Amino acid sequence: MNRRKFLKSVAAGMTVIAASAKLPKLAFSQTANNSVPDLVGVRNGDPVSMFRKGIDALGGMKKFVKPGQKVIIKPNASFDCVPERGSNTNPDLVAEIVRQAKAAGASQVSVFDHTLNEWRASYKNSGIQSAVEKAGGKMLPANDEKFYGHMSRPQAKKLKETDLFKPLLEADVFINVPVLKNHGGAKMSCAIKNLMGVVWERRSWHGSDLNQCIAEALYYKVPDLNVIDAYRVLRQNGPRGVSVADVDLKKYLIISKDIVAADTAALGVIGYNLNQVPYIKIAGDLGFGQYDLSKLKVARLNV
Repeated sequence: MNRRKFLKSVAAGMTVIAASAKLPKLAFSQTANNSVPDLVGVRNGDPVSMFRKGIDALGGMKKFVKPGQKVIIKPNASFDCVPERGSNTNPDLVAEIVRQAKAAGASQVSVFDHTLNEWRASYKNSGIQSAVEKAGGKMLPANDEKFYGHMSRPQAKKLKETDLFKPLLEADVFINVPVLKNHGGAKMSCAIKNLMGVVWERRSWHGSDLNQCIAEALYYKVPDLNVIDAYRVLRQNGPRGVSVADVDLKKYLIISKDIVAADTAALGVIGYNLNQVPYIKIAGDLGFGQYDLSKLKVARLNV
């Protein structure tokens, strides 16, 4: 082989290696032998159809919700914004999860968020309250300290104590339904960061190693299921956004029991890497999930 052909073959090989290296970042590869995946990514549908396809791939809602259980759902409903702004979880998605939990036999399905904007306006104008109530669920206020109970975790480095939403502790099943978006302080707001809305006081986190505190929130409550709404993705000016011009229509949904894996997969959708969002790796190193997606069964589905 002459030198020109040799260099051409080397370059081709490096291209293949580089393309392969991108696969974990993109976060989706097909599972083999029709086995139940650890994580499902669904795209090119509306939020409801994508959820239906994704939850079916994981064994259906009855795998997560048993008859008579109390279910609590935590979307991002923090802002007094319409759904098109991408700052809150899609209301149709939340409603479908309520319906499926009830169909699985849940005795009670409640939905809440400790909002940043005035809670009544946020619940209403996000569209979430109306959607939830029409689906047969109940919206819970989370705007008063009396709704929270004090807890401590000595093993934490930073978040050694906090006040957690009491109904969350009383529920049998916790379903975490964040919206994927940019965040000015933490770079990305998604599944793990959505837990900032289950505690009473979170402002101090920003001055006490924000990424460590976000990860250590998992010491207090780990969701049973994570459903990431990446249909509309707020790519800038998060977490609230300024206008619909900040939003990209991605048409993705990510579902997993593993909250670390779910957030890792979301990185590929929004276009960030693991080093840009430190709390994901911190949470993984604490034992709350897997950020090396090559070790998991990951399925990519199209609607």
